[in-house]
Amino acid sequence: MPRLSAVPVSVIIPTLNEAANLGRCLDHLKWADEVILVDSGSTDDTASIAASSGREVVQFKWNGQWPKKKNWALQNLTFKHPWILIVDADECIVPELAEEIAVAITDSAKAGYFINRRFMFMGAWLKHCGYYPSWNLRLIKRGCGEYEKLTDIGDTGSGDNEVHEHVVATGPVAYLKHDMLHFAFPSIQTFVEKHNRYSNWEAAVELRRHRGDAAAIGGSLSGVRRLKDFSRRLPFRPTLRFVYAYIWKLGFLDGRRGYIFCRLLAFYEFLSVAKYVEMERNEGQR
Repeated sequence: MPRLSAVPVSVIIPTLNEAANLGRCLDHLKWADEVILVDSGSTDDTASIAASSGREVVQFKWNGQWPKKKNWALQNLTFKHPWILIVDADECIVPELAEEIAVAITDSAKAGYFINRRFMFMGAWLKHCGYYPSWNLRLIKRGCGEYEKLTDIGDTGSGDNEVHEHVVATGPVAYLKHDMLHFAFPSIQTFVEKHNRYSNWEAAVELRRHRGDAAAIGGSLSGVRRLKDFSRRLPFRPTLRFVYAYIWKLGFLDGRRGYIFCRLLAFYEFLSVAKYVEMERNEGQR
């Protein structure tokens, strides 16, 4: 496969203590002309790894309100190029996708492109469980889109980076053919740590919705988000989440890995429910 020259695209990588992932991510971005790490004061070797690769590091300090890290970067950084690619440190842009991006950005009629992700779990690609396909709008023309605002709640306890929000484009979009690789869960410990934070967001938003607060998720939701919002009102949510992922979404076809992953998804749902009950109880005691 021919080696790409410097492709005129600006890459954003949000980071916080990503030394374990960053080297691999940067190795798969050597073709990109500009790469900017938006860091949250990492205490590991994240900054030194970025410096050794010759890439820029910008520090971000969150004030507890909107916008969070990725939207802040889109709104405040000065980019060399009109096209911006957003990549997490635990993701890899394969060479075939890089070549496709190089061609895609020559189309001036498009505002952005969706990229599909392959989630890697226990050493292999999860082809089912509701985690594939996993389309995200990651390649966006500057000024043609930002991350949606799903809630007015400030600090939900989920961190300073967008977790559930997605980029919304203001113009025509298309879908790229090749997938990126996503090493989001290199271990079960990592899954539990991340979803412990994510469940804080779920519980906080659900509490506001049950109170009828306008700060909860609004009415302009995609079909997937409407299904998620509806599921919040169902009993036995952890069990339903397992049945949905393992049976309906064919998680059993991923073998033992699929069973373990679907059980972890049910645990995540249980955490969200339990934290909501705890928050509701604590508010009632005030």
